[in-house]
Amino acid sequence: MQFLRHILASVGRVFASLRMTIGIVLMLLLVGIGTVGPLFVDVSKSDPISVRTNQPPSAQHPLGTDSGGRELVAVMVAGTPQTLRMGVLAGLIGVAVGVTLGLVSGYFGGWPDRVISTVTDVMLTIPPLAILLVIAASVKAVNVEMLAVIIASLSWMYAARVVRAQVLTLREQNYVQMARLSGMSNFNIIFREILPNIVPIAFAALVGAISAAILSGIGIEVLGLGPQDTPTLGMTIYWALLYSAFSRGMWWWWLPPIVILMLLFIALFLISSALDDVANPRLRSSQ
Repeated sequence: MQFLRHILASVGRVFASLRMTIGIVLMLLLVGIGTVGPLFVDVSKSDPISVRTNQPPSAQHPLGTDSGGRELVAVMVAGTPQTLRMGVLAGLIGVAVGVTLGLVSGYFGGWPDRVISTVTDVMLTIPPLAILLVIAASVKAVNVEMLAVIIASLSWMYAARVVRAQVLTLREQNYVQMARLSGMSNFNIIFREILPNIVPIAFAALVGAISAAILSGIGIEVLGLGPQDTPTLGMTIYWALLYSAFSRGMWWWWLPPIVILMLLFIALFLISSALDDVANPRLRSSQ
């Protein structure tokens, strides 16, 4: 029986490692589009009126051109890193705020815990996309950084709740009690004894936050509230919808950004799932 458990645990670890490997490889390929792509593609052709309009895929334009006079290959090379940058920036800000609030709420308890928990619960009941649309529509000039900050302002709640729950358990551990008895300050206890134990949870929350941020950003951009002068995957889909690329049969306009987004979400899902196996003791024990 023990041998069988060992075999199942080994298979679970290999499966988790395989998911992580595939996810990282896909993510590196997508990052490579923005880093290596400009060496082979003239990204200046992603600007409007830089090539002939409405050209189907050919040897000169492998993915064709759109109605705005942009080459779609150049748009993908220039737009993929912009979308990734928006998601990573929004995820980092949101998780940083959530982890900080979760640490304070879980460790100190009392009125800080009540205030933070109440605000978190209230924010979780509000549809984030509705607020994001109102904020994005109120901002006159939206760029990638501004869009990331707007999304991050509503993406910290999950990280705060998860970290708080973990800290409530960690603060009762013997090593934390011994640190208090030894005279260690609360600041040192949090950053030396508690924070290292929630790093796997924070990384798993970060991957999930990046995925949610990209999805929210795409939703805002498809509605025409994204950065108008920056090529992103969401804005490419918006322009395709605006110029009726679907009904005109211009598949080369809307299909490439959708395929890239599918690969991006698959990569993030695989990485998040593998990290969840590390951060979640119940999943490890079941395996």
